[in-house]
Amino acid sequence: MKRQRIALFGSTGSIGRSTLDVVRHLPDRFEVGMLAANRSVRTICRQARQFRPEQVILSDHSACEAARPELEPGTRVAWGPAALIDAAAARSNDILVMAMSGTAGLLAVVAALEKGKKVALATKEILVGYGEPVMRLARRHGGTVLPIDSELSAVHQCLSGKGPATRDKGQSAVPDTSCVRRVILTASGGPFWRTGFPPKAKLADVLKHPTWSMGRKITVDSATLMNKGLEVIETCRLFGLRPDQVEPVIHPQSIVHSLVEFNDGSVLAQLSLPDMRLPLQYCLTWPDRIPSLNRTLDLAGTGRLEFHAVDTRRFPCLELAYQALGTGPAATCALNAANQVAVDAFIADRIMFGDIPKVISQVLAALPRPSTRVPSPSIGRLLRIESWAAAQAAKTVAARADRLARRKE
Repeated sequence: MKRQRIALFGSTGSIGRSTLDVVRHLPDRFEVGMLAANRSVRTICRQARQFRPEQVILSDHSACEAARPELEPGTRVAWGPAALIDAAAARSNDILVMAMSGTAGLLAVVAALEKGKKVALATKEILVGYGEPVMRLARRHGGTVLPIDSELSAVHQCLSGKGPATRDKGQSAVPDTSCVRRVILTASGGPFWRTGFPPKAKLADVLKHPTWSMGRKITVDSATLMNKGLEVIETCRLFGLRPDQVEPVIHPQSIVHSLVEFNDGSVLAQLSLPDMRLPLQYCLTWPDRIPSLNRTLDLAGTGRLEFHAVDTRRFPCLELAYQALGTGPAATCALNAANQVAVDAFIADRIMFGDIPKVISQVLAALPRPSTRVPSPSIGRLLRIESWAAAQAAKTVAARADRLARRKE
């Protein structure tokens, strides 16, 4: 079997490192063609020495120059957005794994899909902000979008084989959902699911996630339940479902990753121990299934599995996500941009935890009506909306930060 070459965007983060674990586990199936990161020179050089990619790309120019002398002479080193796009489109790379944060990798994903490639997507923000045009591109060019999110991967696994796959110009990973009544996305609930959203919570308490070890931004999103709101939007964009067909439920044990209820009343669920290497391997090897690094699930040893309803009134960010999804693509794009700015400001101690949903709500309220009336906006239009929403959120944050600073004096 010819090995498939992976272009790994965000190789030094947790998803990137887990991807390399899978490659190390399956050396007969995969090799690394490209590694990309922001500025983690020491880590990416160590990875390059082990996996010997043709190319290493760093977003930061000074980091790129620092990496050059540390790498073997045959390794091409580049920097910047253009290099990322070129690597995504390169014929030598078969699969793109997008694990860069935010929407930084959007144009690389577009370039890969235009070449009909498989894209394993860990970045929620791309489908949240740009899901409609991205999925149109995939259908038009025969590209494949597979979610690395454990919850969305679980949905895909439950749907796989339950209906004919949509096949435009070859192999597509989008199953038929005409027989689906609803999708149930499980949420660990973060640290506050029992108490509700605490407006004055400190960063140290917010970052105490009970199950997963993740970056700061996604951990804050988990605490506000915005992370689940983004997954609701992702699910609708990826599988073509209505908002009322997607329902979150609190599941503290994080063993059941999602469930799908079909129109005959049957419910299928995907269960596994929490380990991102499993959905990663599922994406890379799809449609095949082969032994993974994941430990066997011992249900008797696991004990009780709990499920609790989510009260959206206690978690305003989740309610805002549903509101934006009901408004349309421009609103979900603005929601994502505003949330990014607000969370960054909270992490920097510029605003309070309770200010996060207030910033997002103000940005959505200010969204120009003409933008919300375009049913299928282009990527270019959505990029402009993202830029506007980020600027609007920054102004709102600045005003709130000034008030908070005066109170501290």
